[in-house]
Amino acid sequence: MSNGPAGHVARSLIHQGSGTSRRAPLRTFLRTADGVFLDSVYDPGAVVYDSSAPPSRDLVFVVAHGFTGDVDRPHVRRVASVLARRGAVVTFSFRGHGASGGRSTVGDREVLDLAAAVEWARALGHARVVTVGFSMGGSVVLRHAALHPGADAVVAVSAPARWYYRGTAPMRRVHWLVTRPEGRLVGRYGFRTRIHHRDWDPVPLSPVEAVPRIAPTPLLIVHGDRDGYFPLDHPRMLAAASGDHGELWLEPGMGHAEHAADDALLARIGDWAAVRAG
Repeated sequence: MSNGPAGHVARSLIHQGSGTSRRAPLRTFLRTADGVFLDSVYDPGAVVYDSSAPPSRDLVFVVAHGFTGDVDRPHVRRVASVLARRGAVVTFSFRGHGASGGRSTVGDREVLDLAAAVEWARALGHARVVTVGFSMGGSVVLRHAALHPGADAVVAVSAPARWYYRGTAPMRRVHWLVTRPEGRLVGRYGFRTRIHHRDWDPVPLSPVEAVPRIAPTPLLIVHGDRDGYFPLDHPRMLAAASGDHGELWLEPGMGHAEHAADDALLARIGDWAAVRAG
């Protein structure tokens, strides 16, 4: 990958086979409104494509990963590679994750991280921006769309509807990781995730409270019926709050977040976004 200042787009082409060529990705650090630097990657997407559904030159996906993910994780790179068949892709590591600065606030100030990534995507010349978030990132794209309007469509995959949920064993483990000093040590050294020790004050707007404020921006809520973290009452609450502007996909056999979203589902999300983002 290349390094350079924000806004500089690499010009070289990489042959991908099957008639597809890709410009080389650009890697840089973005600065958020509160001064945190985020490790970020821009993939311009395919420039020659031999499919019946070619990529859009003006469309960019901004991908918000789940808790303990980062821009270099294989599952994040796979998501980016599939969405790049339909447009450009911006990926980044949330604060406290991977090589980014700061500490994770588990969905609160991460809205500022997504805002910086969306601003970069616009500065790179893309007229249509779709935010796609997974799990914690799903809650962030919902709150970002409510508090910092700027996306042309929003996709939340495996997102929680409400805070402090502990109704499943995986979420009880997440709460231990976040709230206990020994858990935060595991997060730092086991998952490359540095977690802030302070409680939320004030408690941020919840995802289900954010959803009604997103209208009329198109919204897609995707959730697996075998999600081990958040049961189906979460996506149903979000869908009910969205009214007529939201769409709900309940995916049979799907588990949680990026790992469970197969290439076929990601391609469908890309197709939906290309149509709905204006």
